[in-house]
Amino acid sequence: MFDLDGVLVDSEIWWDEVRRDFAAAHGRGWDAEDQAAVMGANSRAWARTMRQRLDLDLSELEIERAIVDGVVERYRHEGAPLVEGAVETVRRIAAERPVAVASSAHRDVIDAALVGIDLVDVFAIIVSSDEVAHGKPAPDVYLETARRLGVAPSDCLVVEDSHNGVRAARAAGMTTVLVPNANVPPAPGTRELADLVLDRLTGLDPALIERTARP
Repeated sequence: MFDLDGVLVDSEIWWDEVRRDFAAAHGRGWDAEDQAAVMGANSRAWARTMRQRLDLDLSELEIERAIVDGVVERYRHEGAPLVEGAVETVRRIAAERPVAVASSAHRDVIDAALVGIDLVDVFAIIVSSDEVAHGKPAPDVYLETARRLGVAPSDCLVVEDSHNGVRAARAAGMTTVLVPNANVPPAPGTRELADLVLDRLTGLDPALIERTARP
């Protein structure tokens, strides 16, 4: 299973920029502390947090829609900011075993990203945290992905770049591989939580997955 933002596409900065522009358009500020407060949250949760922090007279749904539309527009106009080696790595692994996306992103954003990197046809299952009760670091999105794949959580390996993502995968009882994103590094202590840490995504291959899998 692959996370999306920060693992396959280097789009974390887009979310920050879209939120900052949205806040500025309403006469508010949006800083690194604000951004940290919404990292890994599903759409319902981050929209609620934004409404509270910005003290806006808008519904959470209106805020969610504005941010999602802003990120999707970036994909349409700028193309997908592909992480080096992502397409080759995913296709190499998919040739031998089923692969899935389990992301905190809104489904519209996931779809725009996968179209942009030409991987729509590869993933057997795609699940957004919006489809489950709780976002990361709760294990819900990973457990639901395993359920749809028809496999036991203990037979799954997750590729993540964030502290909350690794926590979610571990809580689901899955093997965790951390590939730190250079632009948005994971929080201190994340490396120690992961079963394996790779400097780059291209280091992941079927043989390594077999060796890393939990007994």
